[in-house]
Amino acid sequence: MIKIEDMKKIYKMGSNEVHALDGISLHVKEEEFVSIVGPSGSGKSTLMNMIGCLDKPTSGKYSIDGKEVSKMKDNELADIRNNKIGFVFQSFNLLPKLTAVENVELPLVYMGVGRSERYKMAVDALKQVGLSNRLDHKPNELSGGQQQRVAIARALSSKPPLILADEPTGALDTKSGDEIMNMIKELHSSGKTIVLITHELYIAEQSKRIITLRDGKILEDRGVV
Repeated sequence: MIKIEDMKKIYKMGSNEVHALDGISLHVKEEEFVSIVGPSGSGKSTLMNMIGCLDKPTSGKYSIDGKEVSKMKDNELADIRNNKIGFVFQSFNLLPKLTAVENVELPLVYMGVGRSERYKMAVDALKQVGLSNRLDHKPNELSGGQQQRVAIARALSSKPPLILADEPTGALDTKSGDEIMNMIKELHSSGKTIVLITHELYIAEQSKRIITLRDGKILEDRGVV
């Protein structure tokens, strides 16, 4: 599913160069559940941006689902994001004036899916996360855990094979966070490839494999018993 070879990302800060990623090589198989951990500044977010086709590496190769994406143009990257990847963020990223179902429909609008079809797909995704009774609620009418469920439904709406979750429990209390992690584990069991970024080791240990970053390099890559 994911194949990264000697990826580097260098940011220029005046006369200085910051090596956010310093020669990362990483393979993630289809239907794997991988956590990426590391201290602040280790390169976690930069790597997530690369995997999510939100940024381009300075050098190195990156393929997703057999397609080399590191040299793609912006419109090609947008197609990959729309069709291959579902994003879940710590801050939910829901539009406050839209209902749950309208928020879930958004990526389908950008994909050009017709109105009746995208409504049906959005409703199906919300049912999948247990929110069929909250279709017309706006974000401020939902708890934090329910908002994150809407965000997961939005990630699922286009049926992508890969889910990228960036600190998905970071803004939630322990109980809501546990519910979201159980949902993510269910998605993995149903056949999704999951890449999760977290600074919480107990969250990472619920995955099947933990990759530890430090100073833009892979410090450790181990399976979880």
